[in-house]
Amino acid sequence: MSQRTLVLLKPDTVRRGLVGEVLGRFEAKGLSIVAMDLRTIDGEQADQHYAEHVERDFYPPLRAFVTSGPLVALVLEGDEAVEVVRALNGATDGRKAAPGTIRGDLSLSNRENLVHGSDSPESASREIKIWFPDLP
Repeated sequence: MSQRTLVLLKPDTVRRGLVGEVLGRFEAKGLSIVAMDLRTIDGEQADQHYAEHVERDFYPPLRAFVTSGPLVALVLEGDEAVEVVRALNGATDGRKAAPGTIRGDLSLSNRENLVHGSDSPESASREIKIWFPDLP
């Protein structure tokens, strides 16, 4: 079943020059880029995106990180895109992510973990509306 998901290539991906490599992994898997934008976000957009985490202890440093520099927001489409992207991303903590995943190969951090992928089709729909409100 074809579906769409939101992916964020976080500021560490941009800062480290890994955008092309990470995009290439998604494209090599057969996912299509529907929309893509390089932007810097403010705290308000971070709060909207991470609404379920705003009250959690780990959120203030995450908010500071995600607003610290440019990131790439994109919508990917393909067969079971949400699940496929999450598998390609790997475990949230890059130190524990499996080799062969984006985080397992390229990240040693829990917070600066390179990528965000929607965790469900419902989250994908909500997040895509935040980042790409004009996308049909």
